[in-house]
Amino acid sequence: MSKISNVITMLQLLSTGKKYSIKELSYSLEVTERMVRIYKNELEKAGIYIDTIMGPYGGYVLRQSINLPIIKLQESDYQVLDSYIQKEKDKKKKERLLELQDKMKGIAFINKSSVNLTGDTLGKYNCLTRAIKEKRKVKLLYTSYQNGINERIICPASMFLFQDGWYCVAFCELRGDMRQFDLKRIIEYKLLDETFI
Repeated sequence: MSKISNVITMLQLLSTGKKYSIKELSYSLEVTERMVRIYKNELEKAGIYIDTIMGPYGGYVLRQSINLPIIKLQESDYQVLDSYIQKEKDKKKKERLLELQDKMKGIAFINKSSVNLTGDTLGKYNCLTRAIKEKRKVKLLYTSYQNGINERIICPASMFLFQDGWYCVAFCELRGDMRQFDLKRIIEYKLLDETFI
């Protein structure tokens, strides 16, 4: 990607309000950590200030609202890619397609119907919101582009709608940290009797 598209992608990621480490941004943008720091400096020269949180759990946080340029794709473009991901047997190719799909997050679709709760997404949403209310753990079979399909036990904290779909913020026991889970990547889910504080 060009420098300007990387900067826009970095802004789109940070505009979610989530804290990103330099390493996470470097991985997402496929550039060096030094380039991430350069992008931050360039943005600050343009009057877009990104807060730096110091320490081992530090990173970058954007605390101001930014109007980003809208890139319009048809929702069918995203769905075509999704169908190829489902059919792909080669693990490396599938991971690359999932990575590409992640890069499309934040891109505005002409038709926003994908944010509606229908079918299987509604079932996942209902399960997770019930888990939040009752403080119960949920067992997931989840697809991530870094680790493929794996099992997770999560303690859901909240749900949010971002651009093209629903996400759950939860403590992941496997990672020992808070994570965001894309409902579209949840293959199987089960509400457990075990509770959490």
